[in-house]
Amino acid sequence: MPKIFEVYNKAISEGKAADVKSNDLRILIAHDNGFDAPIDVLLRKDEEMRNLPLFDSQFARLLKGEPVEYIINEATFLQHKLYVDSSVLIPRGETEELVANITEMISDYYDPRNYLVCADIGTGSGAIALALASFFPNWILFASDVSKEALKVAKKNFASYSAKVETYLGPSLQPYIEKNIKLDIIVSNPPYILNRDEVQDSVKNYEPETALYLDKEKSVYEDIFRDYKKVKKGSLMMFFEIGYDLEDYLKDLMKRYLDDFDFQFLSDLNGLTRFLVVNCH
Repeated sequence: MPKIFEVYNKAISEGKAADVKSNDLRILIAHDNGFDAPIDVLLRKDEEMRNLPLFDSQFARLLKGEPVEYIINEATFLQHKLYVDSSVLIPRGETEELVANITEMISDYYDPRNYLVCADIGTGSGAIALALASFFPNWILFASDVSKEALKVAKKNFASYSAKVETYLGPSLQPYIEKNIKLDIIVSNPPYILNRDEVQDSVKNYEPETALYLDKEKSVYEDIFRDYKKVKKGSLMMFFEIGYDLEDYLKDLMKRYLDDFDFQFLSDLNGLTRFLVVNCH
């Protein structure tokens, strides 16, 4: 078997034309060799490469633009390693920032040690709900999605970490209304992309369209704002991940549907408007 550095260097050379990222190669090699982290590929580069035929087949998929997370069925989100497949979005850093905002801001509104009832709407892989379950073990957590396949993935991830999250199938707030569940907190990373031309090919070609693109005729934002009173227990906090170009659209929706509320837009680490926090009194 060749050395790891030989395989790595060869793949970097062959992957340049396809814009294959060196970090994706390290993720693949680390995974195939049973390493704890991609950095181990560099630290243990003189070891023999294991599973070369497997790597070769994976590298061929990488050359076609398939995201490395789908190739190995694994993505990292905060402290968790999640199972992912093409039925769910690959969790991203901006969504980690959404969770960070919740952990930093929630004590301004509630005592986070209390048994707060929180719903993750459009949970996908379950990344947000799983993170909140680890940060706030006293919370009563629900996660819902309109996709049966996505819910299977979320349940798999909740089970992997023994997280107490109850899951429901259905759009927006419908499952909670039907079950008469009252909420303190709503968290959602719904479809929010308006301009398809801005989307990278690897995302456009492999990730689920229904989780990416905002249809203003079937907007999760509008559904939640329209029906929030049906699930509101007392004051209700809502945390959304949003597109940078949705401020005016969301202001119009809030003005149309919400009563006695305040809100703020927050920027991500790149300085783009990325989050909306709403407090309904």
